[in-house]
Amino acid sequence: MSRIGSRLIGAALALALGAAGGCSSGEGVDVDGGAAQGGAGGVLTAAIGGEPDQLDPHRTSAYYSFEVLENVYDTLVEPDENLRMQPSLATKWTTSADQLTWTFTLREGVRFSDGSPLTAEDVKYSYDRIVGEKLNAAYKFATVKSVAAPDPTTVVVTLSAPTPNLLANLGGFKGVAIVERSNVESGAIKTKPVGSGPFAVASYTSGDSIKLVRNDNYWNTKPKLSGVTFTFVKDPTVALQNLRGGEAQWTDNLPPQQVPALADGGEITVQRKPSADYWYLALNQARKPYGDVNVRRAVAFALDPAAITKAAKFGLATVNQTAIPKGSSWYYEYAPYRHDPEQAKRLLGAAGVSGLTMDLMVTSEYPETVSAAQVIAAQLKQVGITVKIRTLDFAQWLDEQGKGTFDAFMLGWLGNIDPDEFYYAQHHSGGTFNFQKYRNPAVDKLLDDARTQTDQGARKQAYDQAAKQIVDDASYIYLYNPDVVQGWSKKVTGYQARTDRAIRFRDVALAK
Repeated sequence: MSRIGSRLIGAALALALGAAGGCSSGEGVDVDGGAAQGGAGGVLTAAIGGEPDQLDPHRTSAYYSFEVLENVYDTLVEPDENLRMQPSLATKWTTSADQLTWTFTLREGVRFSDGSPLTAEDVKYSYDRIVGEKLNAAYKFATVKSVAAPDPTTVVVTLSAPTPNLLANLGGFKGVAIVERSNVESGAIKTKPVGSGPFAVASYTSGDSIKLVRNDNYWNTKPKLSGVTFTFVKDPTVALQNLRGGEAQWTDNLPPQQVPALADGGEITVQRKPSADYWYLALNQARKPYGDVNVRRAVAFALDPAAITKAAKFGLATVNQTAIPKGSSWYYEYAPYRHDPEQAKRLLGAAGVSGLTMDLMVTSEYPETVSAAQVIAAQLKQVGITVKIRTLDFAQWLDEQGKGTFDAFMLGWLGNIDPDEFYYAQHHSGGTFNFQKYRNPAVDKLLDDARTQTDQGARKQAYDQAAKQIVDDASYIYLYNPDVVQGWSKKVTGYQARTDRAIRFRDVALAK
């Protein structure tokens, strides 16, 4: 899915992360969407932990934005509960024998929420926009030579090389959603986007809430809810109070230390599932002395990820020194670091570094980064590194990250499906989100080759080698894979938490 903005248990995750779905050469998939009218089911209030930075799906990278946009937009295909790609706007697709031409047949009669028809030209416009303007998901189109719309219901994607994860690239998250050109050109997409999904944005009150209403032009079964209101509640204690008091009926911002008791209490429904997310610490290699691998490794040896995870997640996470979680078939078991302050001091000495002061950037909209930062600072102090914690709101945090004005930051990646999503944008020298300025030609080649490798075993080996080098180079210092934890009122039916953290309210009903 995206950076902060996770894309069920055990075997499901193992199958999911490599799934391309769809069909092989000459084969097709065809699923017709229903059009039954949903009944009025009231307005559900969802308390989320922060405010979106914007609602343009191609420009945002914030999870809070995608929580909303999941209910507003569609993609050609979309992941099911096992993260296998299924038809959405496209009802079927075929691939050529050389796997370089993919032909998608669009669902007929689809309209945007404003009543305008959605055609193949809208798909072409959306993809051309992402690539041409080098927007956040442009890296997913690296092998796409062209996108054509020969008729209103046909999209032809021509590739420069076989791309086994193409379906995940075109539907894994709403960052590749199909947008309406006039909505983009007017600039309204930032606060009042127009999509073809189950709900439409009715209003956006900055600092307070975003209100969605049922999209009566929706091509599939109409939602039972008449609307969804997303409220921005940073404090997990307040979010829980709102849930208990009936001011909210759903939240993913529960106080982590209270989750076990809440799950056992029966007052609200609580679901906890493994995720495909990871959280990490990144050091800015464009700033001295962090370009020295010995300094980055010293920081890794100075840290105790178990203590950091306990402080940040209260046991609702699994320590992992690589990105991909243990439940996945793409998992690579590798843990070269241990909490060893003496080894950290030796590496700092080898780098000629002493009396280092580190600027650590965190955001109040992800409180776990603030909690973890206190522990990180205490651990680094033991090896002579003084940490100055800089706590920003998320919009400012993103701006500082983009400008490279930081020594270090802690954050997470959510909603990953294919292994390419765990590594390419973050660690390839040309990666869109390589804000730490990591460069290793060997890693570049491994990541480039793996993208077009159709042999599953060879692809796994390439990603294992890349993961090992990334960890050895401490491009990211991986900390943990968090669980998905969400809670909702007993009045809510039809909702299930997902490992990709896609928040879908289209099948939800709310009892009176």
